[in-house]
Amino acid sequence: MKLGFSDILDRIRQLTPSIADRREEIDNGRRLPPDLVAALRDTGVFRAAMPTAWGGPGLSSMEQILLIEELARADGSVGWCAMIGMDSGIYSGYLRPDVARTMFPRLDMISAGWTPPMGRAHEVEGGYRVEGHWRFGSGCLHADVLSGGCTVFRDGAPLLDEHGKPTWRVMMANPGSYAIDEASWDTTGLLGTGSCDYKATDLFVPKEHSFSFQEPYREGPLHRRSDAILRKMPGVPLGVARAAIDYVYEIADRKTDQPGVSWRRSQRVQMVVAECETRLLAARSAVFATVEGQWERLAAGQPLTKQERAAAALARYNAFRAAKDITSMLFDLVGGDAIYRRRTPLDRHARDMITACQHAVGQHRIAESSGQLLMGSETDAAFI
Repeated sequence: MKLGFSDILDRIRQLTPSIADRREEIDNGRRLPPDLVAALRDTGVFRAAMPTAWGGPGLSSMEQILLIEELARADGSVGWCAMIGMDSGIYSGYLRPDVARTMFPRLDMISAGWTPPMGRAHEVEGGYRVEGHWRFGSGCLHADVLSGGCTVFRDGAPLLDEHGKPTWRVMMANPGSYAIDEASWDTTGLLGTGSCDYKATDLFVPKEHSFSFQEPYREGPLHRRSDAILRKMPGVPLGVARAAIDYVYEIADRKTDQPGVSWRRSQRVQMVVAECETRLLAARSAVFATVEGQWERLAAGQPLTKQERAAAALARYNAFRAAKDITSMLFDLVGGDAIYRRRTPLDRHARDMITACQHAVGQHRIAESSGQLLMGSETDAAFI
């Protein structure tokens, strides 16, 4: 069945109430329950980036953000897993077309894995012998394809590219080909993502089952720049921040700031809520403005300027930091009740954003790399 953006969004909205009811189960299991994964597949969210030529929706980066944002409002871990899982459609555009159809025979297949080069891929006849230890394999326990970024080695030494830098390729294989350490994911937040460590020892990967972000086979805005896997990430913090603010509105009628003054009439509460809405509005507007501008330029086949690249990276970075600040401010506003995991969702929202901001896109070095671009220099940071 061919699904478009509105179809997928409607299905997600029908599912989100049941997701919110299962937050404790998701956290306690440190992964998404199998039946929830199946329900997410049925929404079509994992096919979001699959090309129209295959019968997929071929959604824009802006539409992908909206889907993730909706899921993250229900649960941060679910939003995160959806964001990672829909990379299947993006990855497929970096594989030879016939290989891509073989590797992704169904539209709703889920990808997972850490793409930066943490492993080694030794050249052998027909492909690579892969060894490595990767972290943050979000969704690896329910994925159909698990990837691992590698530095390519030839005759025991790193293979250098035309710029004199080590060659970086992403290896793709069945999750059963790796040793997944389920016990490794026991964290502050985003507990339900199952972002486990995983290893490979002497794993053979055919060359055609690997790819370089510098060598796309598919045309279009999703593949003219390698940052497409990051453009949709702000959907998670934007959704979590929205959920945290909405919770305060929900409890306002039964809370009092002092005897006789309800939260709805309290100037203190009004100021905090207004500040949070301001931060979220600014962050969300920046994300969509930069992604839409980037999409238009890429659709026209025009290269991005250094200033545009920096703006897109900073908007992502700001969305993560703003959501962390918002959840923290509301945690403080609610006070003692906020510390009880089963009494309010704010504990989870705050922990999820603390953890999410440890991802590279939410780290301060993004500002440093963006500053290099803004001052006229180039940066070695990936995906900027």
